[in-house]
This record gives sequence, structure tokens and C-alpha cells, in this order.
Amino acid sequence: MSKQDGSSRQVTTGPVDDSATPILHVDMDAFFVSVELLSRPELRGRPVLVGGTAGRGVVAAASYEARRYGVNSAMPMSVALQRCPNAVVLRGNYPAYSEYSKRVMEIFGQITPLVEPLSIDEAFLDVSGARRLHGTPAEIAWTIRQRVQAETGLTCSIGVAATKYVAKVASSRSKPDGMLVVPAHETVAFLHPLPVSALWGVGKVTEETLARIGLRTVGDVAAMPADALVRAVGPALAGRLARLAVGDDPREVHTTRTERSIGHEQTFGHDLTDPVAIRRELLQLSGNVAVRLRKAGLVARTVSLKLRYGDFRTLTRSRTLAEPTDVARRIYDEASEALEGLVGDGARVRLIGVRAENLRESGTGAMLWDPDEEWRDAERTIDQVTARFGKGAVRPAALVQREQEREQRRAARGDEPFDPNAAAWGW
Repeated sequence: MSKQDGSSRQVTTGPVDDSATPILHVDMDAFFVSVELLSRPELRGRPVLVGGTAGRGVVAAASYEARRYGVNSAMPMSVALQRCPNAVVLRGNYPAYSEYSKRVMEIFGQITPLVEPLSIDEAFLDVSGARRLHGTPAEIAWTIRQRVQAETGLTCSIGVAATKYVAKVASSRSKPDGMLVVPAHETVAFLHPLPVSALWGVGKVTEETLARIGLRTVGDVAAMPADALVRAVGPALAGRLARLAVGDDPREVHTTRTERSIGHEQTFGHDLTDPVAIRRELLQLSGNVAVRLRKAGLVARTVSLKLRYGDFRTLTRSRTLAEPTDVARRIYDEASEALEGLVGDGARVRLIGVRAENLRESGTGAMLWDPDEEWRDAERTIDQVTARFGKGAVRPAALVQREQEREQRRAARGDEPFDPNAAAWGW
């Protein structure tokens, strides 16, 4: 897509045909950083990073000034500071981000009931039914941008198009603080000059694959014979790319969002080699996943383990359950089985993750038996205790021991006390 530093910004400045463009994609600009700058105005215009400040912390958000140095989110903080040594690093304040996200989403909901949040800082809107009250799609987008800035002090970028895919591409092209309308009849002309990375599903590996057969733009993909594209990337991806290359995206804006998977992962400050310590982390991650499943009213049929070694080799292992579950003990047992043979003998583990997949609503479908009934009752009791007394009121003994060991190491180094909220975000 467009360069994330805003250098290729493209915006709509005059009258445009928006008669067949009811879909808006609204994306907040450098959201975490922008919220921080509301209370730190003296940092405006400077390269600012939000994220982990020590060890193997990562960049959660970067200001546009920092992005011009080649810094982006998910980059190791150590690499970011090498590229931009004068950056100001802020630890982050997730409760504040959540509050501002709520305020922004409320503005969207006052314009149209058809709002599909994608994350904490972006959403799709269908404004088909809002025209009589609020004007044309372009006028509505302009109103949203004005209201967001007036009521929150933040800026957003908006893409307006006939489909969700094209609207999202347009919002990316208009960053920061811009609006881009793509008239329906100009969709192909807008898409075809863009690099293939603008197509959903094209990551670095697929981009390299397409480049090897001479496909560098969206137009190249659209012109490629179907059989040749299938040979290059397989039938499923080939079909999707061919449709997207001409702007074909039949998806509607859905006001309810169903989780496809729920996962947690942890990058360690130093590589772990002790299998016991690794399994303690696995227990914590399994518990976090189970709590989110129960809160969402979901159960999982598949448990996946992710393991990254000190040399950055990454493995994933999945196990399918006989009966779906939302119980931490079952998730841990399955992930622990998947871990067998992958740790020990000096293997250095940099990251571990647990993910629940193949989700469905809890209570749907008759179970032959419930192998986790006792554990489920115990964990739901813990949920109730947590809701009343706060997170950490009841924990497995292994995790209490883990935190005691961590605090002892921090005290020996003279570090600040452990912040569980920051740790949840890897900060």
C-alpha cells in the first residue's frame, strides 16, 4: 500500500462522484502516539515511539516523523532506535487508548448504525441509509473527520468507495489526516497502478513470488492469465487476487464481529532454556486465552502452539480436540503435548504463543461428554472472584512462584516493579 510515512499521500480536494460509494473505512492516524501527544504537546513534530522500552520490547506505534526513518509498528525497539536514535520512547497507556476508541466509535454510531469495528482504531461504515440526514458519502466523511478532531483532538483518515477493500486501500493512501473518494467507475483505474502489496493476502513472500513472474502492480495481476496465476500461488489465492485486482469485493458491513481465533504470545527479555519455566509461561498464556473465550461465549476445537527460538526459527503445532473447550487446563494440556520434543537440550526459546482456533458459540451442538466439567466449574468460580477482587486475586501456584522469581531478579537489577498491565502488551 502507500508508504506509511505519508510521503505518497493522495486526497480528494474537490467535487467528486460519490453516488455509488456508500462504504467508508475510517482509520485513526498513529493512534497510540496521537493519544499520548494530547497530554504531551511539546513532543509534536518530533519522532515518537510507543512500546517496550527494555530488552526485546517492540514498537506498538510510531509517529509519522519516526516512520520517515524507516520505523514501523511490530519492529524490535532496538532496531527502531538504531534507525531513529533521537526518537522519544513512551511506555504506553492502554486504558487511555480504550477510552478514546470508545469515544470515536460512538461518533461513528451517531452517523450510522452500520459500523463494523476492525480494531481499536479503525472501522468500516455503511452510510447508505444516512444520506437523507447527513448528506452524501463524501460529506459524511468530512463531517466525521471534523467531529473526531473537535471532540477528541485526534485526526483520522477516511477512504470512501464502493467496496470494503477499495475503501481500506483509499484510507491508507490518504494518510495522515486526509480523505480519498474513489468513484465506482474509477475503481480499476485507481487500483491498477498500485504495487501488488496493496492486495489483501500479499505479504512479503507472496510479493516475491509474484515479482519472479513479472507481476509488480495490481494491473499486472489483473492481466495475468488465470492458469498462470494459479500455478504461481495456488487456486484459492489466485482466485481472490484476481477478484480484488478489479475491485470485486462482495462483503457487506457487519455490525457484529465473530472472532476467528483468540491467542496470546509472550516474547521473553532473555531466551529461556528451562522446560519448567517455559511450561509456566505456557500455563499463563493458556489461562489468558481461556478467560477471553469464556468472556466471548466461545469454545475452541483447535489449540495451536507457536514457538520461536533464539535464532528466529519459528514453529507452529496444532492439535484438534475431541470436544471444543473454553477451559485453561485443557488448552494447557494440549499445548503442552504439542511442546513435547521442541524444548530442552539447551534449545533457547525467544517467544511462545497459544492460540484457540476453529471457534463456535458455547452451548451449540450436543457434546458426547464433558471431560472438563470439574475444571470448567473451578475456572468459572475464579472468573467470578476476579470480577469482584481484580485480576491476580486467584492464580495457579506455579504462576505465583514465577512472579516471585521475576521480582527477585528485578530487585537484584534495581529495575522498576513489575507492571502487569504493561506486561500484557509486552511493554
